[in-house]
Amino acid sequence: MIAVIAIVFTVLLLIGVPIAAILLAVTGIALHRFTWTPLLVLPQQLFNALDNFVLLAVPFFILASQIMTEGAMADRLVAVIRYLVGRVPGGLAIAGLLACIFFAALSGSSPATVIAIGSIMIPALRRAGYDDDFAVGLITSAGSLGVVIPPSIPMILYCLVMNVSVAELFLAGIGPGLLVGAIFTVYILARARRHQWREAGGFSWSVFGRRLREGIWGMLLPLIVLGGIYSGIFTPTEAAAVAVVYAVAVEFLCYRELTFARFNRCLASAAVLSAALLFILAAAMTFVWLLTAEGIPAALAAWLTGWVDNRWLFLLLINLLFLALGSVMDNVSAMLILSPLLADSLDRYGIDLIHYGIIMVMVIEIGFLTPPFGLNLFVAMGLTGRGLLDIGRAVLPFLLLLLLSILLVTCFPTISLWLPAMLR
Repeated sequence: MIAVIAIVFTVLLLIGVPIAAILLAVTGIALHRFTWTPLLVLPQQLFNALDNFVLLAVPFFILASQIMTEGAMADRLVAVIRYLVGRVPGGLAIAGLLACIFFAALSGSSPATVIAIGSIMIPALRRAGYDDDFAVGLITSAGSLGVVIPPSIPMILYCLVMNVSVAELFLAGIGPGLLVGAIFTVYILARARRHQWREAGGFSWSVFGRRLREGIWGMLLPLIVLGGIYSGIFTPTEAAAVAVVYAVAVEFLCYRELTFARFNRCLASAAVLSAALLFILAAAMTFVWLLTAEGIPAALAAWLTGWVDNRWLFLLLINLLFLALGSVMDNVSAMLILSPLLADSLDRYGIDLIHYGIIMVMVIEIGFLTPPFGLNLFVAMGLTGRGLLDIGRAVLPFLLLLLLSILLVTCFPTISLWLPAMLR
């Protein structure tokens, strides 16, 4: 059965069949050919995969990110951060990085972060004399922090398929996210000193206070969402609903720049994105159900432990595997399919599921920046009008810094686990 599944999966993938359709086709063929299970079980398993309260957080966070991208929150946020740090060497670039980190904590979406911050910061960096490749590469790469800084949609999906705490994984993402931000900042400062990138002008507390008053409503959102989760006031799913209500209230009552026509566009876009993502999730979990019922994860764990006797070598091989899969399929789909299959192996090697989840999320971050499924690259193409090859070349230095970050998080689990340990 394993050989048939592998052959059919590979053939369908190479001819360009969507991943959800591939998973359902392979599951149906395996059930019909190798088991006595009726095919009626397919729609039942699809329903069971989506019958989970936690999944409601996905469409809510997607809708919240769409509202904030269409509205004025991103503009107000960038204005505050730019005025605060814009006058240090490389300050405007650091402001763009901080804006991406902060907006990632608002939206939980990598492409939404690139759209919202990139549309403002890339032209501003160009006007300030920054190298065009540097500006495009920085914002495109920093936008990928949307999947590492909580709340994060891939984190929610990982928690669902691996049955771990969403709150703990959210906490675990803070350390690696700040690590990536610190490494990017060091690189920005080094480039800025070499090229003398610096904004002119003085600092006025009155001007800063005015901009802070204008941006405070958007800046409060991550405090409300994450503070509510960690204080126990509401669950991550309820926090996602709170984010939507708060974003709508701020955009319509405070900033008043979001029209009903644009709000309807947000609803339609969020519905399409949510449906596509949840359908992939349901198909992946149905496929994993089949493999688990046939005992394949246990057999895979036994085979791996027979060949690899070192947990660090195992994690290195897993990183390489997912980076390679990113060249032929979406890394989120790869995580949903393979992570449950590796659960027994992770247990035998004594690897913490929270630590492994952060590694997977950071590999997904890489996937947003590598073709052919690098969504951030396509978003940057739309924002700048440049070709895929040009965007890829601009992102390359930051991609190497992200690989360094993954290596550090893999080798030093404390970076991701110290905050969840405090929660426990």
